[in-house]
Amino acid sequence: MTQTLTGFLLTRQWDDRRQHTRQQSLHLSFWLQTADGPVRVIVTDQQSVMFVASEDIERVREMLTHTFGLNVKTRRLIPSWFDNALQLKDFEQRPQHAVYFREQRSLYRARDILTRAGITTLEADIAPTDRFLMERFITAAVTVQGEVIEREGFRELINPQIKTDTTQPVYQPEYRVMSLDIETSLTGDHLYSIGWVVAHTNSDEIERKVLMIGPEDEEPAWDYLEYCADEQDLMVRFIECFEVIDPDIVIGWNVINFDLRFLQRKAEALEMALPLGRARSRPDWRESRGEDEHYTLLLPGRLVLDGIDTLKSATYNFESFALDSVANELLDRGKLTDDVDNRAEHITEQFHNDKASLAAYNLEDCQLVWDIFQHTNLIDFAVERARLTGLAMDRFGGSVAAFDNRYLPRLHRVGYVAPNIPSDPIGVGSPGGYVMDSIPGLYEHVLVLDFKSLYPSIIRTFKIDPYARMMGQQIEPHSPHWDREETDEVDRSRLVPGFNGAAFSKQHNLLPAIIDELWAARDHAKQQSNAAMSQAIKILMNSFYGVLGTPGCRFFDYRLPSSITLRGHKILTKTQELIEERGFKVIYGDTDSVFVWLKDLPAETSLEEVDDIGKGLATDLNLWWQERLRADYHIDNHMEIEYETHFSQFVMPTIRGSDKGSKKRYAGVVRKAAGETSQELVFKGLETVRTDWTHLARDFQRELYRRIFAGEPYREYVLDLVKSTREGKHDSELVYRKRIRRPLVDYTRNVPPHVQAARLADEENERQGMPLRYQRGGWVEYLLTVNGPEPREYLRSPLDYDLYIERQIEPIADGILHFLDTSFREVAGDQMGLF
Repeated sequence: MTQTLTGFLLTRQWDDRRQHTRQQSLHLSFWLQTADGPVRVIVTDQQSVMFVASEDIERVREMLTHTFGLNVKTRRLIPSWFDNALQLKDFEQRPQHAVYFREQRSLYRARDILTRAGITTLEADIAPTDRFLMERFITAAVTVQGEVIEREGFRELINPQIKTDTTQPVYQPEYRVMSLDIETSLTGDHLYSIGWVVAHTNSDEIERKVLMIGPEDEEPAWDYLEYCADEQDLMVRFIECFEVIDPDIVIGWNVINFDLRFLQRKAEALEMALPLGRARSRPDWRESRGEDEHYTLLLPGRLVLDGIDTLKSATYNFESFALDSVANELLDRGKLTDDVDNRAEHITEQFHNDKASLAAYNLEDCQLVWDIFQHTNLIDFAVERARLTGLAMDRFGGSVAAFDNRYLPRLHRVGYVAPNIPSDPIGVGSPGGYVMDSIPGLYEHVLVLDFKSLYPSIIRTFKIDPYARMMGQQIEPHSPHWDREETDEVDRSRLVPGFNGAAFSKQHNLLPAIIDELWAARDHAKQQSNAAMSQAIKILMNSFYGVLGTPGCRFFDYRLPSSITLRGHKILTKTQELIEERGFKVIYGDTDSVFVWLKDLPAETSLEEVDDIGKGLATDLNLWWQERLRADYHIDNHMEIEYETHFSQFVMPTIRGSDKGSKKRYAGVVRKAAGETSQELVFKGLETVRTDWTHLARDFQRELYRRIFAGEPYREYVLDLVKSTREGKHDSELVYRKRIRRPLVDYTRNVPPHVQAARLADEENERQGMPLRYQRGGWVEYLLTVNGPEPREYLRSPLDYDLYIERQIEPIADGILHFLDTSFREVAGDQMGLF
């Protein structure tokens, strides 16, 4: 019976299969999550495709026939191919032929042969599953219609009709989620336990379980704990439970490259399969390029979301992404151990002597991960990102691929194929965002005016787009003025001038319309209070500038990103000029924001009046830009400047050791709204928000600035802090934490302090027969002692308090005290003789 099903894409794969005709052909496999469970969709006998210039097609035919058709043996090895003339061109206006293959591997081989012969193949790098979906404008939600086959644990459709149904409400998937965590020996050789928490995105139902090697004749201390005889028994039992649970999503903390990778190695050592994919399929592991021991993973029919990667993709940032640290910051609770740094030793001790405590520890790690996902709505975010980009939910990064998914099908429909990634790009490193020279000082009443999504709005307004640039060159290919910074002398009835020789067609463009759609979708998401969708759209729109500016993008042309950033420069400098014409002073500007000092403001001015000034400035500027762009360029203005922040107190510091103002570094007191008494102390780029400074320095800066902004006494506070530091009362706050980014052996000259400390730590680890922790990099914590840097875990020498005061306290104090015509040494007074 024919049925219509609506679902959400989980995973996608392609493979070349041999059929009953003894020929291989390309098959696509898609797993969907539907309201009635998992569904596999198989699309058979597909053709992979690439494009070549029609002027080269005779050479292509000769080479592929010569290569593939000389004898019967070769014909058996390589399936058939054919070509077809198309109504498509490349960006050089050359007509194109499509070359089709019955299997994807044949396309790859043909591409290599033709490339070696100097023949350009276009779009040969697009995976067939991605092309199949993008050309149908399918991103995540999909409707399939066909005959349903009942399989064990899932349903299957073969060659159904597949489409995205825009007439129906957006499909909202519901998932069964397994939060997974394992515990192993200190040496990482032995598996102790596997724990999980299973939850549902649409209910509060929770299932908990820990499997652990232990005495099977002993009654476990907890009802969720089950003992297994050995590693083999533990693995077999886990696979049985996993198949029964049948999770849609597996989550964890470094779950791919630690937990699941360890289980894969353990299965191989035990000579057993690890069928964790649906239909009892095995994991598909891919080693990352240029990064040893780092893998990506595909479980057919299931998603794997790593907590760290998913948080980063949602733009979360933490001082440390260790589970205990993130959990404490988000949930106000952490791991079930008081000594996180030595938890490996405790795990081994508990396994041998207190299995109940180890089971609780294992289970709490699973619960922490699930609670973090819930607290941050990470699964909702991943769903919305997939819906927007067309990327799989568990694919992180991928900005270029997301751009291709949205852009290429539209490009094909206007008659063009995409260029290849440039092999030797010109103009890499185009100008970045405009950052004004700041005017350092301690101020009252500083307003921040911010252009809303400036770069996307510049793209919309000035029609900046790869297709529009190419079409603009067709309209006016030989302008004598294209060597100017801005292409002014163009036909403005049809073109918008860009920079560095670019001009963009007003009529023929694609990217502005894509941003229009996203902009409207974000406004709708905000109206619906859909924070996950709003955030996903913001990230996607803001990625477009970066994509156009990276040499890894097939549309890279330095005239595109420079036409965005240089336009931004002109907009910011003109905005500064307009503001200062009104009698105010712009003391700083950065990419899309200007900081306006309301100098000479009468003391009796109320906060409401200050807000009115900010709103009035924004309204006037928006009106001015609207009128100017219509007059000068005959285009509508999509840029919008907003009054964002009022700093009642504000400091713009100098560069250390000079009188020149700093950039991207400031602090101030924000009044949240006119008439409110609540206020917030904000730091940007200063030591208090930098993880390479100690907690003592960061806390000192926050309190010192608070006192100065509030007009409270600060001298006694500085003196007391210096005194208590020298007395050893802040030793726990003097720890440096820094990442080692290369193997230790690579540091040969000018060895930094954190590497020195790491080497000392591993020397001691080796003496004690412990695993070496830092040889391949990682995070190290250390302190400065009278004998140099030493690791926190093997601290032997007294701390060098004089050095801490000189490097951590004095520079922070002088960063603001010099605006008060004093200094740290002047404030410290008689205590300076102690240093």
